[in-house]
Amino acid sequence: MRTTGPVADTFLERLDAEEGSRLSPLAVRSLHTRGRLVDEVACGLRSPFQRDRDRIAHCKAFRRLMHKTQVFVAPEGDHYRTRLTHTLEAVGISRTVARALRLNEDLTEAIGLGHDLGHPPFGHAGEAGLDAALAARFGRSFRHNEHSLRVVDVLERDGRGLNLTLEVRDGILNHTGPVVPESLEGRIVKLVDRVAYINHDIDDALRAGVLDAADLPEGPVALLGATGSTRIDAIVHDLVETSTVAGDIRQSEEFSEAMLALRTFLFERVYGQGPLRAEADRAKFVVGSLFAYFCDHPDELGDDDPGFDLATRVTDHVAGMTDRFALRRFEELLLPRGQAGP
Repeated sequence: MRTTGPVADTFLERLDAEEGSRLSPLAVRSLHTRGRLVDEVACGLRSPFQRDRDRIAHCKAFRRLMHKTQVFVAPEGDHYRTRLTHTLEAVGISRTVARALRLNEDLTEAIGLGHDLGHPPFGHAGEAGLDAALAARFGRSFRHNEHSLRVVDVLERDGRGLNLTLEVRDGILNHTGPVVPESLEGRIVKLVDRVAYINHDIDDALRAGVLDAADLPEGPVALLGATGSTRIDAIVHDLVETSTVAGDIRQSEEFSEAMLALRTFLFERVYGQGPLRAEADRAKFVVGSLFAYFCDHPDELGDDDPGFDLATRVTDHVAGMTDRFALRRFEELLLPRGQAGP
């Protein structure tokens, strides 16, 4: 396998010089990474963050996102978001912000692609169900961001993990929750993740008839716009201009308050409420039932080399399921023959 040549031999030197002249002093330069958990020989055609991006995009957990719920469980239409389409939308917006701020797009993209790899089936309802099951049986908790890091560190590549850079690992772990990512690139993904899901969850709820456009709160709509694309464009412009002045990733106060109002509205009117309440309860029941079943039948987990305690093994198994696989296993293992699913 040829790994040298006039391009490969000078690639990293040229990349570092190009980033030195193009990127903001606040950006993480690709060759100034803090490294990986296990040292590797550098690639002659890709930066460390490009390698991370490629490893994530080619891993099995990333492919499973196409069959994991965003909000609507197994929707009838073809145009509802999945966890994969949410990820791609968040990555696209994040790259736009990173480019405008002269930050490292490759690092931003890698964090964005990996941030939701640990989500269990059925979106946030499935996460709540798995968390409740773990707490009841083992006194432990489940957080999808923590499990995303476990996926890339331990579970992928048959237990070898992806050996990502420390900057990408930090961004994945801290994309949600109280801890702020160390890099500005990670902070972009943390904020844009919310921008993306708020606006496309509104879009999906409108498509499903759960909401009417007239239901949306007047103040945020007047400020941000009446359509998802208009709102995202306005939010991105505000984010870029405010961050430039602050030297950090920030929104203006009025845009931040408008975003919070829309998020609160979604929790009050969409997430686990009204017609989606039954779906959320169904998802929690399926996840909790599967968790209990595999705790009682660990021989059916199918892991040839367990290596971990029972709680961890069952969590890994259930969290890795897609929606349809979870429903199929529930019907196979827990329903009498011929009985319809929950």
